[in-house]
Amino acid sequence: MTTVLLTAVVIVMMVALVLVWRSRRSVRNELDRVAGRNAVDRRAPTGGTESVFGLAEKTTEEARISATLAEADRDRFFEALRAHDDGVVVVDAQGTTVLRNAAAERYHAARHADALAEAAIGELLEQAGEGEGGHRELTLFGPPREVLSVRSVPLRSGAGVFGAVAYIRDVSETRRTESVRRDFVANVSHELKTPIGALALLAETMSVGVDPVVMHQLAERVLREADRLARIVDDLLDLSLIEAQEAPTREPTPVATIVSEAVERVKAQADAAGIPVLCGDIGSDLVVSCDHRQLVSALTNLLDNAVKYSGADQAIECTAVATRPTTTPRVAITVRDHGLGIPSRDLERIFERFYRVDRARSRATGGTGLGLAIVRHVAHAHGGEVTVESREGEGSAFTLTLPLEAPLGRGSGRPTVPSDAMQEAS
Repeated sequence: MTTVLLTAVVIVMMVALVLVWRSRRSVRNELDRVAGRNAVDRRAPTGGTESVFGLAEKTTEEARISATLAEADRDRFFEALRAHDDGVVVVDAQGTTVLRNAAAERYHAARHADALAEAAIGELLEQAGEGEGGHRELTLFGPPREVLSVRSVPLRSGAGVFGAVAYIRDVSETRRTESVRRDFVANVSHELKTPIGALALLAETMSVGVDPVVMHQLAERVLREADRLARIVDDLLDLSLIEAQEAPTREPTPVATIVSEAVERVKAQADAAGIPVLCGDIGSDLVVSCDHRQLVSALTNLLDNAVKYSGADQAIECTAVATRPTTTPRVAITVRDHGLGIPSRDLERIFERFYRVDRARSRATGGTGLGLAIVRHVAHAHGGEVTVESREGEGSAFTLTLPLEAPLGRGSGRPTVPSDAMQEAS
């Protein structure tokens, strides 16, 4: 009886060992198959448990590497969003902020106008979290005045929404450009229509006129209107040419030569109005690389405006001074008058095409409204800028700043043109 029982126990144990061995062999074969498919079969020579541990170790290492790569990809993605010029705000399914880049940070816990933007961002994100994107354009009156385009998009996974993202873009410059373009089309149509209408009316009157004196007066008026129309067209062509030039022809030119030619062009007009034009002793070391014709035209426009808006005996001063506002030496050419001046409300717009502070006076003096726009474009085309300082009733000072071609010269780099050294231009 005892022998039979012992035999039964031994059989059971043997069956159990066989089942365990077969199960272990099956698992090992499956693992080895997977490992072989991925070329990572690192089984021990004996084919024992070492192969399982080796495979587990390899799988763990691969998982660690994959996690490291995924984390690196995530970091690169986040850094790209943080560096983007557009504001980006990402929230999860509960509306908790996951990412807010630097451009969007200015609206967080903001006050005044930026608080309105943050409120709109929150509303659009909430709407996107419910599965519906949205868009809103906000005008913040500042200062400065800004126009923001805010757009939200739901983040989906299958049929569900696991978060939302909002994009905030500053479209102020785009809207300003569109406004300027609309104003330009309207203004140029008006400016051309006025002389054309006058010419048509004068021609109609002349067609039935018989009095020689009246006919002579009408003919003179026709010439004035035709001349005005020609000036507008010429200025438009000049402006179009300056804007279209990607690489204008430039050559080193002394600043003294440019100033001298510009002064000579307005001398007759200034003499007739009894307005002296004074210029400083401009050093020969002041040389700029420029389109000679464009730069003389720009400076002539500044001097012409100074003459038109100055009274008799109100001197106009033109100076050129070397400066070092940056690492690049520059020259500042200033035209200063002591005439009517410009109201502060108009200072930001006087460089726009056809913008006039005093429309009646500008037309009476023959202005086209394009002179300062030409000056600004010439300055930008030469890597410079034009600025203005003015006080109504006290006069204006326009400064054209350009990069110097030649070095400042010997010494400490102080201005080579003394501001008080004036002599009347001959």
